[in-house]
Amino acid sequence: MIAQSRNHKWLQQHDEAILEPELPIIDPHHHLWDKNSNHLVQPRYLLDEILEDINCGHNIVATVFIECGAMFKVGGDEHLRAVGETEFVNGIAAMCESGIYGATKVAAAIVGTVDLTIGALAGEVLDMHLAAGCGRFRGIRRAVAWDSSNEIRNHRTNPPPNLLLQDDFRRGFGELSRRGLTFEAWCYHTQIAEVTDLARAFPDTKIILDHFGGPLGIGPYKGKQNEIFQKWNKDIVELAKCENVYAKLGGVNMDVNGFAWHERKMPPSSQELADATEHFYHSTIDAFGSNRCMFESNFPVDKLSCSYKILWNMFKLITKNASKEEKAALFHDTAAEVYSI
Repeated sequence: MIAQSRNHKWLQQHDEAILEPELPIIDPHHHLWDKNSNHLVQPRYLLDEILEDINCGHNIVATVFIECGAMFKVGGDEHLRAVGETEFVNGIAAMCESGIYGATKVAAAIVGTVDLTIGALAGEVLDMHLAAGCGRFRGIRRAVAWDSSNEIRNHRTNPPPNLLLQDDFRRGFGELSRRGLTFEAWCYHTQIAEVTDLARAFPDTKIILDHFGGPLGIGPYKGKQNEIFQKWNKDIVELAKCENVYAKLGGVNMDVNGFAWHERKMPPSSQELADATEHFYHSTIDAFGSNRCMFESNFPVDKLSCSYKILWNMFKLITKNASKEEKAALFHDTAAEVYSI
């Protein structure tokens, strides 16, 4: 039985026809979990739940799983417990390879996590992830999202400030390029310059900036949209000079972004979403180019604000004036290249 999201009835109040239903899409950022008491919208999000979202009419050909602290092992060495997440997701990916769940290859690529502050020992964990992924493991995310304000929720791993600049973290980071693995940078907009510093120090490692670098809109940042956008845009332009960095376009419908869609009586339309956020999309594409950008769902996290159908319609509205080649890159080809799908 499918576990519906807690805001399912609210989301169902608005529906739209699918735009460009034949356009091939790789969704390069979603999660899978169960019994996630920290996620108020959808504590259970396994294969049945993601397939219900995916099978809404858009042409989702493959997806990429991004770590979320799911199914860690409860025993053994602590630094190896995260390998349990890769084992869990690889099982779901294998189920999809059978074809009996449809044509979409869910978790065709897997991004896990490693505590890189353990230095060279991180290499041992990466090798175990690679073995557990059976050819699907592509890299890691170690989130650094942190803010000094107690009104801002830091990442669940409780990262310290300036983690990307620490020597022990960078010793562990060096193990990625030796294995051809990628790194997902999940930070807040105040930390984008640290990602730039990291990218310059490790030009041979592909770095993917998640969720536009997390432009904040709550707490001390509330009501300062123009000021924040100016700083964010300046830092994005500088980061884009690093040719080893790619950008994920999405993930700005979370509560920390401050749009508060979830507090409305009715959910937003794709046009409303586009009108409110398109400046982030256009600025990032202008800085990086479509061949280094990819649209992402960030589901079920962004399900707080809109349905999967509405979200991908919004992406298509944003690219209504793009060329065929640009659309192919943004919706499919960049993700296929970065994650070897």
